[in-house]
Amino acid sequence: MDILRDRVITSCWTRADALKVHFDDPTTTQPKVNIDFPVMSEKLFIWDTMPLRDLEGNIVSVDGWSIIFTLTAVKQPDRFKDKNGNYDIVKDWNDRHGRARMCFWYARNSKSWQYGGRVMNDGVSPTEREWAGTPILLNDNGDIDLYYTCVTPGATIAKVSGKVQTDNNSVKLSGFDKVIPLFSADGVYYQTEEQNEYWNFCDPCPFIDPNDGNLYMVFEGNVAGDRGSHIISSDDMGDVPPGFEDVGGAKYQVGCIGFAVARDSTGNNWEILPPLLTAVGVNDQTERPHFVFKDGKYYLFTISHQYTYADGLKGPDGVYGFVSDSLFGPYTPLNGSGLVLGNPSSQPFQTYSHYVMPNGLVTSFIDNVPGRGDKFRIGGTEAPTVQIKIVGNRTFVIKQFDYGFIPPLKNIVVR
Repeated sequence: MDILRDRVITSCWTRADALKVHFDDPTTTQPKVNIDFPVMSEKLFIWDTMPLRDLEGNIVSVDGWSIIFTLTAVKQPDRFKDKNGNYDIVKDWNDRHGRARMCFWYARNSKSWQYGGRVMNDGVSPTEREWAGTPILLNDNGDIDLYYTCVTPGATIAKVSGKVQTDNNSVKLSGFDKVIPLFSADGVYYQTEEQNEYWNFCDPCPFIDPNDGNLYMVFEGNVAGDRGSHIISSDDMGDVPPGFEDVGGAKYQVGCIGFAVARDSTGNNWEILPPLLTAVGVNDQTERPHFVFKDGKYYLFTISHQYTYADGLKGPDGVYGFVSDSLFGPYTPLNGSGLVLGNPSSQPFQTYSHYVMPNGLVTSFIDNVPGRGDKFRIGGTEAPTVQIKIVGNRTFVIKQFDYGFIPPLKNIVVR
């Protein structure tokens, strides 16, 4: 594995790259979400959406049923009330991360989602919160490995396994009763909680490299080192123009896309490798990284917020992407800046947690949509699916579909 470690060419998303990010370029801007959007459930919030897929990255259906996993929280109107005794949905929504649970949904038409329930029962996950990851259908026996994040105390990449069963009317999951911890931040490549109380370490996404057939994983991390100790190097800066040398407090932004390789085919034993991409001095969050393999190239996507950008930089909430001819790098930003699909400036928080599928369809959830004056509507439901076209090192928004439309690329018969 030392050979693999030496092969990784850690690329920098530079400040010069990020200076090219622009709001409201029509080729990289998501269409506005209407404030009259439908919701999947009146009783539940959903956000990060994880379509069932295989290790090659294909979105799969089972016996004709599309299946998605979501981070989910039960709405609590009795707990969250304003001074007049009315339900304060904003406070409820903002509290959701502390009670996030993994749930699943299914649909015959890939968009009319029916709630299936919890994936794991209470007490199965060893930590308080169940955060995002990737569900993998392993075979036509219906075996599923769910890679996810155990959070508080600490943060650990973990795996839990179970089965999917279907009939003509519904989808059911069984098992998912034994969690296998895989690894945590090491403090050498990836920042630990001891090094930074605001550290990020989550969002595992395993895949098989189409070229060498080995099992790898990308995840969100921060570059190792004590908070505030990082120096913005010339590699991190890139070719900034005159007058943009001042980095302010950018030393606190140290996001990266982590990388690991499985030591065996079971996915139970992993070795941490150096990051594929760093954003030191640029951004502190590179969430939910994942790959699309196309035309012999590796397209590496991640999501980030405008509020996690470093001093002197700004960009929209949305999905950012990078491309390489090799899994191990080097990676260059798509569209020159990295921005692939951002929210419009008039609705800056309308959607988040974008996931790019091999056919260019991009799913996300609705966060909040502004109305008149200072009014806005909380989402907690699936956003309209958008399609992008990927051509070499460029992308283009070309089409919008219905809310939560997540079609499979292939169907697996397991009955």
